Amino acid sequence: MQTTAVILHGARDLGLESLGLVAPGADDLIVEVTHSGISTGTEKLFWSGTMPPFPGMGYPLVPGYEAAGRVVEAGADTGFRIGEAVFVPGASCFTGNVKGLFGGASHHLVTRAGRVARIDAGMGAEGALLALAATARHALAGFNTALPDLIVGHGTLGRLLARLTIAAGGKPPTVWETNPHRRSGATGYVVISPEDDPRRDYRAIYDASGAKGLLDQLVMRLAKGGEIVLAGFYTEPVAFAFPPAFMKEARIRIASEWAPEDLVATRALIESGALSLAGLITHTLPAADAAQAYRTAFTDAGCLKMILDWKGQA
Repeated sequence: MQTTAVILHGARDLGLESLGLVAPGADDLIVEVTHSGISTGTEKLFWSGTMPPFPGMGYPLVPGYEAAGRVVEAGADTGFRIGEAVFVPGASCFTGNVKGLFGGASHHLVTRAGRVARIDAGMGAEGALLALAATARHALAGFNTALPDLIVGHGTLGRLLARLTIAAGGKPPTVWETNPHRRSGATGYVVISPEDDPRRDYRAIYDASGAKGLLDQLVMRLAKGGEIVLAGFYTEPVAFAFPPAFMKEARIRIASEWAPEDLVATRALIESGALSLAGLITHTLPAADAAQAYRTAFTDAGCLKMILDWKGQA
């Protein structure tokens, strides 16, 4: 079976190509992708050629780990039916020498049924946001965690962290955003410039920006014994001055990607209406315009989330 997929051959060398798919087994699904998201974290690093060494990385690469679509073939042992709407967190299903570290930006995917999650077909393009929402939930649901009272960055991840904090019954957090164009879109919380914030007693600061050189500034904003959570992805060594952190008895935690239980919990929050994904997708382009879509996603500050629309793709 052949499919059309996005291929990264190297930094900024991206396009659509026809690829072969592995044969499905009894516990596999074939999913026809309708929408896939572009990550401004890890995918941007691969696109720009700045990704630090990472197990399984290399070119050529099919990027993407945010795909929503419908089941078009279901193995006998999957428990799925043809036509069901699902979220797929990428797949390693391509023949040849193409890397499938992520593998979600493809019109068709072959994947184990245990890796996908059923979603409401009415979610449409928002179904592709499930992994990002689950990643935000994972940051909040770790061991001995406190809900954030300060979030740094009002991108898609920062907005999800704020919405999940409110959904969990926490006080509306303060959100810092240095880009004036990204300070709009808040619902139930305040977004301000760091320079306009006088507070120095935050208990839990979540950095969703991935920006370098922030730790010393954030330590000075902590209450004694407070925690800084690094929820972004950092390409350079993370360092901080020890004496101020010592005086604050600061704690620093790293939040990685979502776990299966985060996906389940996040889907339940969405289905109950406690968590909304509305307003997070700002740009959508046909998959045929993938090169333009990736450039826009990574260079346009007004682009929160770019979605590739695969409907009608051959």
